[in-house]
Amino acid sequence: MVITRKVLRNVSLTAHPLGCRRHVEDQIVWVKNPKGSLYSPVPEKMPARVLVIGGSTGYGLSSRIVAAFGGGADTINVSFEREPGEKKTATPGWYNTKVFEEHARKSNLRAFSVFGDAFSDEVKERTADLIEKEFGQVDLIVYSLASPVRIDPKTGATYRSVLKPIGKPYSALSVNLDDPTITKETIEPATAEQTEETVKVMGGEDWKLWIDLLDGRNLLAEGAVTVAFSYIGPEMTYPVYREGTIGKAKEDLEKTAGVLSKTLRAYVSVNKALVTRASAVIPVVPLYMALLYAVMSEQGIHEQCTEQIWRLFTDRLYAGTPVPTDKAGRIRLDDWEMDPLIQAAVQRRWDMQREGKPLKGGNLALVRQEYDRIHGFGYKEIDYEADVDPRVV
Repeated sequence: MVITRKVLRNVSLTAHPLGCRRHVEDQIVWVKNPKGSLYSPVPEKMPARVLVIGGSTGYGLSSRIVAAFGGGADTINVSFEREPGEKKTATPGWYNTKVFEEHARKSNLRAFSVFGDAFSDEVKERTADLIEKEFGQVDLIVYSLASPVRIDPKTGATYRSVLKPIGKPYSALSVNLDDPTITKETIEPATAEQTEETVKVMGGEDWKLWIDLLDGRNLLAEGAVTVAFSYIGPEMTYPVYREGTIGKAKEDLEKTAGVLSKTLRAYVSVNKALVTRASAVIPVVPLYMALLYAVMSEQGIHEQCTEQIWRLFTDRLYAGTPVPTDKAGRIRLDDWEMDPLIQAAVQRRWDMQREGKPLKGGNLALVRQEYDRIHGFGYKEIDYEADVDPRVV
């Protein structure tokens, strides 16, 4: 079948297997090769056995790639994927995982995946059994789940997360990935119940359930580390993110790190604003990213997920020195983004935008390119008119 790019409201409905292969292989090549002066070399001690919960796309996939091809780790991924059919594509994560594991085998690295609902007890137990059988214990647990729905494994209740402000409607300028015309969006506030449900889905409860299970089964190695990801961003995004429903969930995630620190070394890493399958659908954020990408690219410091995770491993978690954190105990990988000079430049460009007018001073093309590539599109070397089997990556 001919697989074409289909995007609705910044949500991609298809994925291209050959493009997903290229997306993964480009990251592997970057990790294996010299980085230049901005990035540190591989530390002497890296984790040998790594579990990535949500390791098929975005920061989770990059964590798996850096651990394996940067540090030589054996890895396990847990993710929820849709398999391909004769006339339908798989999720990008399904293709990504197949390509990753193919290259891991070629490098004599062990790589396993558990496909299913990471929130469920059944998947947790299957994963724990796999760790016990293949690894004995794990040295690093990366928690990188982003989901709209969670079924509570104890009660069977279904919770749904929403991206909404709290308290009052929020209106702000935004932009669509496929149209540079500035629009104004108004988002109605969440109810108290919606906020509570978002915390249940995206907060720290499930992260703790994973660590408690692994600890209870003696699967955490001595000196084990766990890390989850968060975002803070500038004030212009606060109402819909940091002060909204998802912000409440991230606050809960950060509190959970403190609780887990009684069991192992637990951190929340506050990362840079990046295009992922999750972030592209957050109102206001695509416009902010278009401006941020332009400014940081001009300064030569724009990063994607892999570069961010490289710094997390080499400069923070495994540098051989105490892990630097802010006053709240968070790792700050958003340091380049939140540099006052960078933010001042973004704010100046934000102030130039007018509803109904074309985007000024931004790089929407780069945002769209990164979004397309995480779904396997946008590579000049790939013939997207060619007939391909969606079951073969």
